[in-house]
Amino acid sequence: MEPFVLSRPQVQLEPVILTSPHSGRYYPAEFLAASRLDALAIRRSEDSFVEELFGCGPELGLPLLAATLPRAYCDLNREPWELDPDMFEDSLPDYVNVASARVSSGLGTIARIVATGEAIYRRKLRFAEAQARILNCWQPYHTALQGLIESTGENFGASLVIDCHSMPRSLPFGSSSKSVDVVLGDGYGTSCSPGITAFVEASLIGLGFTVRRNDPYAGGYITRHYGQPRRQVHILQIELARSLYMDERSMEKNGNFATISRRLKQFLSALVASARRLLSTDGSWNFASAAE
Repeated sequence: MEPFVLSRPQVQLEPVILTSPHSGRYYPAEFLAASRLDALAIRRSEDSFVEELFGCGPELGLPLLAATLPRAYCDLNREPWELDPDMFEDSLPDYVNVASARVSSGLGTIARIVATGEAIYRRKLRFAEAQARILNCWQPYHTALQGLIESTGENFGASLVIDCHSMPRSLPFGSSSKSVDVVLGDGYGTSCSPGITAFVEASLIGLGFTVRRNDPYAGGYITRHYGQPRRQVHILQIELARSLYMDERSMEKNGNFATISRRLKQFLSALVASARRLLSTDGSWNFASAAE
C-alpha cells in the first residue's frame, strides 16, 4: 500500500494545494495484530472521510494529497522523530525528540494512544518498527508535499496549502464550552497571511458555518514547518467538526454528508476565484506583513 494518493488535475489552475494527512483508513494486518483495540476503537484518531469532503479539488484545478495509512500507525502531522521512549523495548537514537508536548500527551509520530485516550499496543515496540514506518510512510508523504509546494511556487510565484482535518464536536474552546463548526489554524498569524485567513473565515461564515481561529488548534507540524509567508508559502489548517457529516460513534457518514460536501465545494470555488489576488504582492495583502 502506497502511503498517500496524489490526485492531480489535468492542469493545476491556481496556486492552491489541498492536503489530508489524517484521513487514511488502511490498517496493516501486523499493526492490528499488535493493537489491543477493536476495529472501531482503533479508528478514533482518524479524520474520517476528509479526503472525500475535499475531493472536488482536482476538478477545480487543485492537487489533493491524501494519506492512505492511518494517523494511529504513523502521524504525518508530527516531526519525523517524535517518539515516546517508554513505548520501546530498546533504546532510541540521540536524534529522537523524546520531550515534546505531543510525545508527553501520547500522540507523537508513532502514537501511544488514540485520540480518545485508549492505549493502542499490547506490547512494546522495537525502534526498527518505528523507523520503518517513518521512512516508508512519513518521508514519502513529506517529499511529495515539498515537491507540490516547490512546483506551485515555480509556476505561480507563491503557494497556499489548505491542510484539511476534522475534530470532535465536544471540545472545550478556551474558557468557553461553546462548540463551533470550523477551527482555522494559522499559528496565530505566523503561517499564513492574515488576509487569506480572513477571506477563508468570511467565506465559511457566509456558507453557514460557525468559525473560530487557533482555539484549540493553531496548527500542527505541517502548518509550523512549511508556513513561511515571507517566502510566499502560506499554510492554513482547517478543522471541521465531524458531527456535521458523520456519526462519531459508528464512524459512518450521516445524512448531511452530501450537503457539507457541496458547501465545501462552494468555499473552494470562491478560494480558487480569489487565490491569485490574495497571494499577489500587488493585491490588498502584503507578504511582508504576514508574520508581523
